[in-house]
Amino acid sequence: MTVEFWFLIGAALVFWMQAGFAMVEAGFTRAKNAGNIIMKNLMDFCIGTVVFALLGYTIMMGEDTLFGLIGIPNMDLFAHFKEFIASPGNGDYTAASTFVFNLVFCATTATIVSGAMAERTKFSAYCIYSGVISLFIYPIEAHWIWGGGWLSQLGFHDYAGSCAIHMVGGIAALVGAAILGPRLGKYERDENGKGVKVNAFPGHNIVIGALGVFILWLGWYGFNGAAATTARLVRLQRSGSDHSE
Repeated sequence: MTVEFWFLIGAALVFWMQAGFAMVEAGFTRAKNAGNIIMKNLMDFCIGTVVFALLGYTIMMGEDTLFGLIGIPNMDLFAHFKEFIASPGNGDYTAASTFVFNLVFCATTATIVSGAMAERTKFSAYCIYSGVISLFIYPIEAHWIWGGGWLSQLGFHDYAGSCAIHMVGGIAALVGAAILGPRLGKYERDENGKGVKVNAFPGHNIVIGALGVFILWLGWYGFNGAAATTARLVRLQRSGSDHSE
């Protein structure tokens, strides 16, 4: 199996996880908000693809500058598209497959937040957030780790995106949830006015939620497997050497 083929298989499975997130979040929220949740997950990829292609990818993978804090943005993806999709002579993966691979992880980072702030975020405000995290936040911090930035220069290894994706998306979700607070009507004073009554907001479709869990379970094999870049490349290089002998 070539490196590029595994790249694209992993990318396809991670892309499929967008459907899993959408199903889980829609299934475990109230029916009146299902359309909002679905569109948020869709916009993560639609908006993310545009801004990541325009600038985000080159910020992440561009030439290192400012002591490893950021990559130099450029328009090589469009100005030199023929070279961008051309296969290198050494049989390694193309820049185009690297772009697709990093794009799906960028969208995943963005979509982590949608569930944490479900049912209390305006669609227009979420679209702005999705564009900002895909254009600046993810590309800059991913450059530190996977783009040759200061953390990678120190020898830092991020297993399966636990830092570049999960931690960044989780922190953004925590900040957003803390700012927004609980859903309206979730907590209210009891009849005596001394305690707090917690109102349950059950999901409207447990079957869809369960379907989303299985989709995410399948996508996990692409996420954790394909994102473990160092271990994967070493393994493939060894396999190639053994085969050539």
